[in-house]
Amino acid sequence: MKIQRVRASRVPVTLSLSTTCRRLQFTSLLAVACCLAATAAAGTFNPDRAIGDVVPPWTDLPGTDGRRHSWTDLADRDLLVVVFTCNSCPYAVDYEDRVNDLARRFSGPTSRVAVVAINSNLVPADAPAAMQDRARAKDFRFPYLFDASQAVARSFGAVRTPEFFLIDRERRILYMGAMDDNATASAVTRHHLDDALAAAIAGRPIEVAETAPVGCLIRYARRRTPQ
Repeated sequence: MKIQRVRASRVPVTLSLSTTCRRLQFTSLLAVACCLAATAAAGTFNPDRAIGDVVPPWTDLPGTDGRRHSWTDLADRDLLVVVFTCNSCPYAVDYEDRVNDLARRFSGPTSRVAVVAINSNLVPADAPAAMQDRARAKDFRFPYLFDASQAVARSFGAVRTPEFFLIDRERRILYMGAMDDNATASAVTRHHLDDALAAAIAGRPIEVAETAPVGCLIRYARRRTPQ
């Protein structure tokens, strides 16, 4: 009696391996796409915003001048410097004169540029009354506004004081980060914000559009997650 040998078909195995490889390739591509999407959603140093992002307009922020301020007050300017700052951070204090000088040089009734400072800290040293005292003592030449809800700072992805943003009239971010490369004014060698402003005014690309902000952390209120 002859025993007939039956060869096992390799086709199902081949198909299985092919399907597995395709699935692995798809999973890898999906992982890469997710990483790229996460990167695209934030800048190099900003956790939430990238250059070119449009920030929402703010409304009715109280200022040290006793008035309410909104984005529409400055919507006719081509460029706006927004600095998140406060009274209590030593780094922010170090930059007060530099921000004042910036406002003197670039701001004015007929200027294409405006400067505004926003304080989002919720501690007594940074309360509106203390802000008024500071603005009066330093003769601030720019609006100094209080972001009580901290919504404006969050919408910019701001994390430090001081932290600087240059935006255009469509509220697109053109530059964000530090004003310059040293908290000590006499030791500054790179003027990041000035360079960005000069390029934007001249219609040139901004060579360095993002730098790491240096300063104190904004004192955000803790958000409690519902249980």
